[in-house]
Amino acid sequence: MTTKKIRNVLEHYKQLDESELVKMLKQGKELALTELINRYQKTVARVVIGMLGNTPEAEDVGQETFIRFWSSVENYRHDAKVSTFLTRIAINLSINELRRRKKRYEWLDFLEDKKYKNITIIESDQYIQTDEQEHITKALASIEPDQRAVVILRLVQGYSTKETADMLEIPLGTVLSRLSRALEKLRIEIIKLEEI
Repeated sequence: MTTKKIRNVLEHYKQLDESELVKMLKQGKELALTELINRYQKTVARVVIGMLGNTPEAEDVGQETFIRFWSSVENYRHDAKVSTFLTRIAINLSINELRRRKKRYEWLDFLEDKKYKNITIIESDQYIQTDEQEHITKALASIEPDQRAVVILRLVQGYSTKETADMLEIPLGTVLSRLSRALEKLRIEIIKLEEI
């Protein structure tokens, strides 16, 4: 294919709506996935970074989200938006990563208790945050993953309570109670961080 033909094909994919792209993806056309990634990578990144922080694991989970979408595209229901489907995958993968992370830290705590002091954990952000952003990020990291998922979907992504409930497959009342508890914990945690 010549460069001009490739540009024309890519331009054609940009013009398609998401249902047409999914149909083409189901037919094995990988450029459809490329276009979906271009459209939704920022959405997925906001969810994953909100859940995991700006870490290498977050980047891995973001990539894995699209891989899982591609491998499960046959299960995609056209009654939900692609962004909703991707968000659900990203939340599930993020929660799995948080569970793995918790197990790693429990193991490191065990080693520390055994006086193995030569193990260190270095966490670094790849960008500079303002104090306020840093406080919010730390406060978000301090709340339970199920509450964090609700906060990210409702307040960061802007989904409605019903959409959040549908994505997380929980009742509306549970969304509201998790959001309420999370906001109270966030408020307390941010106040503590600002006093430091």
